[in-house]
Amino acid sequence: MPEGHSVHRIARQFDRNFVGRQVAASSPQGRFAEGARVISGRTATAVRAVGKQMFLEFDDDLWLRVHLGMYGAWDFAGEVMVDPTIASANGRRAHAPRGSARRDSGERSGHGEGQTDQRGAELEVPILDTAGENSVTSIGAPRRARVRMSEQTTRLADEDGGWPPPVVGQVRLRLLTEVTCADLRGPTACELQTPDEVAATIAKLGPDPLVDDITEGEEQFTAVVRRKPTPIGQLLMDQSVVSGIGNVYRAELLFRARQNPHTPGREVSDEIVRALWRDWVKLLAIGVETGQMMTMDDLDPAAYRAAMASRDDRHWVYHRAGLPCRVCGTVIAAEEMAARMLYWCPKCQA
Repeated sequence: MPEGHSVHRIARQFDRNFVGRQVAASSPQGRFAEGARVISGRTATAVRAVGKQMFLEFDDDLWLRVHLGMYGAWDFAGEVMVDPTIASANGRRAHAPRGSARRDSGERSGHGEGQTDQRGAELEVPILDTAGENSVTSIGAPRRARVRMSEQTTRLADEDGGWPPPVVGQVRLRLLTEVTCADLRGPTACELQTPDEVAATIAKLGPDPLVDDITEGEEQFTAVVRRKPTPIGQLLMDQSVVSGIGNVYRAELLFRARQNPHTPGREVSDEIVRALWRDWVKLLAIGVETGQMMTMDDLDPAAYRAAMASRDDRHWVYHRAGLPCRVCGTVIAAEEMAARMLYWCPKCQA
């Protein structure tokens, strides 16, 4: 499932490529035909992301709400103006020291024309993930596309050069400007909402560090977690508690805090709960800028490039069931929690 960083990246792509432009809409699959008819011919006026949901505003206070869910994805084609923070595949210095969840949430790394590791070594760009997680042509569930890249644009390399590109697969919604195409496939939710309905949807969500005041978000998150008897590993996946965290970030946040996932929220110390929030602030920002859920620490330039290019080198415990813990050597455990597979170290997180 696309996690919060992916949805914020998608919103940035819509802001650069669709907001301020008239949009033609259709539903090749037919399941959103009426909604597409209402949208078509309107101008996109604003976009926002909250957690795992995106809201695209059109003329007359009409909003399109999209939740990608487990299998949804947006495919972009044509002339795609890439958000500057997405174009630099290295993003910020992604590596805080181990135990960084206990460090100040305001600790940030600089980014600019040249990216550096924590020792100041220059890193090359771009680093392309072979799994497609870093691709601007398909943001959400990874999928391949034939593209031609240049410094500021991406153009689909159609065999016949025709426009718009042919519809491939089950496209729930196609949005077209004169030069850019966005195809939506497999979402959990795709619906039109009024401003009041958008507000009601967002009101049900927990704080998002990229939307809400960080200090207020920390207080809200801490207060909710500290009164719940639910295991912390389950609470982190509850979008009404905190927005945007999915299965990967859950496992990694808990490991970085050395927190047992089975501990009831109300029994987790105030210090650890706040540390989890502050680490989420840090990791979400890294994910938005790099396009990848980078959670490893203290990597030299070669190891950093390997981690950016391969998911297997990017995480502490996620998807490492049966392999030795990178810290203590204990076999990483896997079990189902909150309907998703949980990965954790029984020793480091005892």
